[in-house]
Amino acid sequence: MKLTEMRDLLARRNIQLTKSLGQNFLHDANQLERIASAAELNATDKVLEIGPGLGPLTELLLKKSGQVLAIEMDGRLVEVLCERFAEQLASESSPQLELHHDDALKFLQREPRDWRDWKLVANLPYSVASPILVELSAGSRAPKMIVVTLQLEVALRLMAPTDDDHYGILTLLVQLDFQPRGWFKIPPGCFFPSPEVDSACVCLVRRATPLLADEKHAAFVKIVKRSFSQRRKMMLKLLKQDWPKEKLEAIFAELKISPQERAEKLSLEQFVALTEKLLLPD
Repeated sequence: MKLTEMRDLLARRNIQLTKSLGQNFLHDANQLERIASAAELNATDKVLEIGPGLGPLTELLLKKSGQVLAIEMDGRLVEVLCERFAEQLASESSPQLELHHDDALKFLQREPRDWRDWKLVANLPYSVASPILVELSAGSRAPKMIVVTLQLEVALRLMAPTDDDHYGILTLLVQLDFQPRGWFKIPPGCFFPSPEVDSACVCLVRRATPLLADEKHAAFVKIVKRSFSQRRKMMLKLLKQDWPKEKLEAIFAELKISPQERAEKLSLEQFVALTEKLLLPD
């Protein structure tokens, strides 16, 4: 879908885009193709798309994959999608496109599914990108690949190494189950309307071997959030709010972590080891 077609369609239907919904539609054909290529799609793939908008990426996904489940919050855009992709929605037995008019985050929380055989490929609404990724990436039921466009600042946090300025809670919660593969910037002019922030597409692949069992995820999240609750403070002092001082000091010594260390200095593997130790019975 070219920019002129996008403008014309919105004008004909008198659709005023809503900034609060993060409605900046990617129209650049080259960038859309790069996103689809990064997902390494084939005819047997099942794809989850969140925020399809007017459907330019949806069109590519339908051509390159076997099945697409799309979630769109704006009812006006759902009507457009229903008309554009009437044929793919038509089959009652096995439609190639399944379209939901819903809030994506609430949908994921309300209807937990096994996404292990799926790929998430989407231009995520920037306002809800982080909570959606945290919700969808946790545990053994997560998609096998995530390829998403989002705000550059969020992309840098997702891909950050230890002790990087962008390293933090989001980094650890997503990288616990996913390994960063690569990313590329997308200029503002590739969107309509052009966003006021820079954008990037990131690719993450689910870890072949989990670093932590599903039942230990809640403890990991609690430890990470507490450790980063005040970035400039020593994490040992922060963790004392939730665990006994003596146990923490013994574990820090065993793992060779300095009692003065701040959270951004600890690697993902060290946070995993800390979680395992703290969950051991006294």
